[in-house]
This record gives sequence, C-alpha cells and structure tokens, in this order.
Amino acid sequence: MLGMCRGRRRFLAFSLALLFIPALTWLYLSVGNFQVRHLPLSPLEPQSSALIGGGAGERQALELRVREVEEENRALRKELSQPPRSPSRPHQTGHHGNGSLPHSSEDATKHNEAQRGGIGANGSDCIQQPAVDKCETIHLAIVCAGYNASRDVVTLVKSVLFHRRNPLHFHFITDSIAQRILASLFHTWMVPAVRVDFYDADELKSEVSWIPNKHYSGIYGLMKLVLTKALPSDLKKVIVLDTDITFATDIAELWAVFHKFTGQQVLGLVENQSDWYLGNLWKNHRPWPALGRGFNTGVILLLLDRLRKLRWEQMWRLTAERELMSMLSTSLADQDIFNAVIKQNPFLVHQLPCFWNVQLSDHTRSEKCYKDVADLKVIHWNSPKKLRVKNKHVEFFRNLYLTFLEYDGNLLRRELFGCPSETDHNSANLQKTLLELDEDDPCYEFRRERFTVHRTHLYFLHYEYEPSADNTDVTLVAQLSMDRLQMLEAICKHWEGPISLALYLSDAEAQQFLRYAQGSEVLMSRGNVGYHIVYKEGQFYPVNLLRNVAMRQVNTPYMFLSDIDFLPMYGLYESLRKSVVQLDMASTKKALVVPAFETLRYRLSFPKSKAELLSQLDMGTLFTFRYHVWMKGHAPTNFAKWRTATTPYHVQWEADFEPYVMVRRDSPEYDRRFVGFGWNKVAHIMELDAQEYEFVVLPNAYMIHMPHAPSFDITKFRSNEQYRVCLKTLKEEFQQNMSRRYGFAALKYMTAENNS
Repeated sequence: MLGMCRGRRRFLAFSLALLFIPALTWLYLSVGNFQVRHLPLSPLEPQSSALIGGGAGERQALELRVREVEEENRALRKELSQPPRSPSRPHQTGHHGNGSLPHSSEDATKHNEAQRGGIGANGSDCIQQPAVDKCETIHLAIVCAGYNASRDVVTLVKSVLFHRRNPLHFHFITDSIAQRILASLFHTWMVPAVRVDFYDADELKSEVSWIPNKHYSGIYGLMKLVLTKALPSDLKKVIVLDTDITFATDIAELWAVFHKFTGQQVLGLVENQSDWYLGNLWKNHRPWPALGRGFNTGVILLLLDRLRKLRWEQMWRLTAERELMSMLSTSLADQDIFNAVIKQNPFLVHQLPCFWNVQLSDHTRSEKCYKDVADLKVIHWNSPKKLRVKNKHVEFFRNLYLTFLEYDGNLLRRELFGCPSETDHNSANLQKTLLELDEDDPCYEFRRERFTVHRTHLYFLHYEYEPSADNTDVTLVAQLSMDRLQMLEAICKHWEGPISLALYLSDAEAQQFLRYAQGSEVLMSRGNVGYHIVYKEGQFYPVNLLRNVAMRQVNTPYMFLSDIDFLPMYGLYESLRKSVVQLDMASTKKALVVPAFETLRYRLSFPKSKAELLSQLDMGTLFTFRYHVWMKGHAPTNFAKWRTATTPYHVQWEADFEPYVMVRRDSPEYDRRFVGFGWNKVAHIMELDAQEYEFVVLPNAYMIHMPHAPSFDITKFRSNEQYRVCLKTLKEEFQQNMSRRYGFAALKYMTAENNS
C-alpha cells in the first residue's frame, strides 16, 4: 500500500517536471538575452563590441544547459513509460501476484489490490477502504449434520478462534444430533465474545429434497442454497464455510472483502482449482455448466440483503429445474447449482483471490495458486480422502491442520481486548461463586474444582442405538482416562448392551483415542457405545463429574453404574434386563447390587458361571473386592450369604458402603465436591439410601476388577496429608448438607460415621 502511494507521488512529480522544466528553460533564456542598454540617439550611433562578445558567450552556455535539460527529460520519459512496480516484489504479467491460476487483467488487478490489503477496486489506491471495526461482529454460517461432521467442525472453529480479534456469531444449520453436540460444546467452552445460534435443517429439507444429489454430503450438501430463508431476515451479510476448512489468518481479513463488492455482486467465491467443470477429466465426463473453471463453494461471501432483493430462491430453483432435465442429478451438490446460476448471471460474482480457498481435492491445480505456502489464508480439505490427499505440500497443510486439531481449546477462552462481551449469566454466576471462595483456605483447590466448567464434546464417535420396546433396557455407565483405554475392547466383549463412557482427555489425547478406536475392529463394530470427551482442566481427576456426564447421556430406562477397570460377567446385560421385570423395578425404588470381586493376575481365565467363580475364590485366584485394604466398602453385600443364595436378598446400608448397582435413569447424580480418590461412590450410595432406595443383591450376578497400576490420585491420597485432611472436611460438609435436606432421617449418617 505504502509502495503504491510512493509510486503515485513519483509519477505526479515527474509529470509536473515535464511541464515545469521547459517553461523554466524558456524563461531562463529570455532573461539571459535581456540586457539593459542605452537606446541609440541616432541610427548612426555605433553599438559596443564588448556587449556583442559577452552576449555570444552566455548564449553558448545556455544552449549547453538546454541540451542537458532535454537529455534529463528524455530519461524521465523513458522511466515513466515503464509500468509501475511494487517495491516488495517483481512485476508479474498475466497472472495473480502470488502465482495463481490465470485470470483476466481486471481480476489480476483486484488480486494485487487484495495483496496490498483492503484497497478499494474503485478510487485511489492511496485511500484505504474502511477496515473492519475493532468490535464489529463477524457472522459465520456452517451446515453441520451428524456425529463425524460435528467433530470435524471443532477444528475449523479452533482455527478461527485462534486468529480472530473480533466478536463472532456462529449460525449453525444442523440436524438434531449436531445441535445436541455443538450446543453442549459451546455451553461448556464458554468462549468470550462468541454467540451461537442453531437452525433446524430438518425444517429446510423440503426446500431441497427434490434435487437428486450424488455427492457424499447428501441432502445437507444442498442446504447452502436456502440460507437466505434459513438465516434471520435482518442479517445482511455472512461468511459461509464448509466443515473441512482450516484458517491460517484472521477471518476479519476475509470479512473486509465485502467492501470490494460493486454493482450487483452478491457472491464472493474462489475459482475452482481443478479441471472438473472443463469436462476433460475422463471420457464422457459431463459436468454442470460453469463460467470457465467454475467456482468452489467451500468459502462463500454472501450479501444476504441483496440476494433477497434479487429473488435468489426463485433464481436458483429455475436454474436447477432447467439443468436437471438434462443432467438428472447434481454431482457436487450446491456447488453445481451455484455455478449454473453464475454461468447465466456472471455479474453476481466477486472473484476472491485463490488463497482464500486453497483446495486440496483430487485433480487439484492448487499448486499454481501460490509460490510460498506461508502466504496462504484458508486450506480446504475438499477431497473424500481428506488428510490422505496427494499434494506437493501436503505435509505443510497436514501439520497446520493437526496443530489446531490437537490444540488445547481451553487456551481460546480469552477476552477480546477493548471489546465488552454480551452478559453471559452462567459465566457471571460462576465468577461470582468463585469470588466468594476463600483463596487462603487450604482446601481452596478442592472447592474450586466443584465449580470448574469442563469443555465437553458429547458423542465423539458415531452412535446408533434405539432402546428396546419392552422398557427393560440397561446402559453400562463408566468413566476413564487415557491409561485405562486398553479396557474398552474387553468390556465390549463382556457387555453387548449400550454403553455410555465419559473420557477425561486432553485435545491431543482425544485424537489418539480416535485413532485407537478407528483401528479397532471390536470398537468399530459397536454402534451402541457413546463416547463423551470431557477435556482436561485443573489438577484433579473430576471422577463424579465424569460419571454425571455419562449418566446424562443414557437413553435407556435403567443404568448399571460401573467402573472401567471391572469386567462384568458374560450375560450380565440380559440377566439385569430379566431382573427389571422380576423385581418390579419400574414401580419401586431399588438399587440392584452386583457383587464385586478382584484378581491380582493380569491373565485370568474368566469364570463363565457362579460355580467357576466360587472355585477360583476357594483356590485364591479371586478375592472379594478390596477385602485386604477396604473391607467396609463391600462388606454389607454379605458374600457369605451370596455363596449359597439362589434368590435376591435385601441388605441394609452401612457406613462407607459403595457397591456397584443398577438403578433407574432418574436416580440422583454423584456429588461433584468429591474429586480424585475417596468417598466419591460412598456419598452417592448414601444419597440413594436417604431417598429410600432398597439395596437388593443379585444371587447370580458378579463382576471382576482387573489389576492395573495405581492411579495418580490414590498416590496423592496416600502421600499427601493435606489431601486427606481436605477429604475429611468435604465429608463433614456433605453430611451436614444431608442433614439439612433430609432432616431427622439423615442423623444416622452422622452417627454411623462417628462409630466407624
């Protein structure tokens, strides 16, 4: 920009010099020849010979000066006849300044202006167009449907948040699945100056369902055609993005391009970077009509108010109906229809520089779009192969993508300097609660963890399960971290019913888990396992929060509350479903106890029946769970009675009782104040007893704890006295809360604790 302004000033100076120097020369010559002389009194008076000699010398000097000036003028004209050059890079002819695909000279000019940053296509290049206001809200529209697309869109959002300096308003057109996932994610992400709205894609299906589409995106690949109808009527402009986009710059730079729209331009698009619309990729290839190479719709700038005035809906419908008579279906979804409309109405499009949508598709020519990958703004993984696509610089693109894929999303919770956010009541209440805590309290970190909002991504992998119609279905609920990942396949082999798992992972670990799961035939063969990622934050393992997250995603009438390091007996799923009917679980408040055992052997011949288990118990291969370190936890199960029992039997609550139970889905959640190791299950069982649940032990059910290295939290409990002091304090506070909520009936918990 500065170089162009300097160039214009030089041009103006040279032009003035061409006019001024000859005039100055003429004036100088005139003045040089003018002499003050005595007028002759008569024609016979002779003139002085000295005057004549002096005038001839001055004239000779002036002639020499005139020749010098003429030489300078010729040099100036020669220099001015050359096209102006950018001071930062050599002049290029016939293509974009960044070596992109060839376009018209007008397009090249626009591109060069874009390179210099926000210069208007009309008017002086030295006068910069208005930049994006510091606190101006940028609107983005994204169509997202299903479990996998919801996971992919997070990487796009991270890349946008990482670079942004403006408030953002995301408009998601989603199905019910994506809305559930993304609403929970943004609610727990709590990013300042970010607003999210959802629009039901199912209500828009009728608008595009009549269009046959071969593209893998299905009907949702046509939704961008109806954004003028889906988005609010007062929204004037929006950036539309595919979910497989990665930003490498501030999106405000793209938002600023709206200032360059002229005339009837309403669509900002990048030229397609493959030969698809040229129709020469294979024999008998018949693409939809397009202007030249056509345009890619992975990144679109939409002037919604102008589109509505142009009756956009009628325009694209008529075009689609006409072309479908011969084409029969779309191959590239909405992109085919956008291009057909532009072919008939080229004045609608404002061509964006190619670095705003570098397309890594099959047959791509994107390498001609840039000389240096560092100049790129937006990467578009528009091939079904995604990261496996072949490209000269694919390693650079892949590393950029992986950077945001594994980037800690918690770091993006930063306030925008100088831009006040809209009041978020949840965030305000949280801040108020945290301020009320005493930071000098030795147990401050424990108390704070109870109120920490952990970013949560529900249904990280595809989930597909419909509960049975007999209302006896049971979901196994558990939580885990990365060090227990090896238990997943074994549990899936032992439990064929639905499973709800909460995984406590970092962003990078979540991707490791994804690769592990996708590489496992056992896990990929199970559609009824819901994996819910709770992202790491803070120094404690939020065990009860994880359990609550998994419980909330149960969609069966009953749930079996287990732990990840237990293997249920073969057939336990069907056995519990039968118990639902036998013990009238629907109309009574019961907690069915599954007796817990353990082995110290990593290789165990898992007992296939109660008889085999009793045999291994007698041989010392198995033990009742924690009998040697925490007998009180499971003693009330009464293992001696269980050995010979053939029918379910009731047991009474006792202090520190923490069995594994099956309960109705509407049972109370776990208390979040207990984190890490200690009292997390004990408090929950106490709550069940306070709500008058009956504890019924199943005579033919069992589960076995598999050995593993001690967790970090149990190590802290054993080695840190302050940890144990704080745990005791939290127990006392919990018991006091129980007394306030349940009155006289809760006194037994205080008494039992004192006697234990």
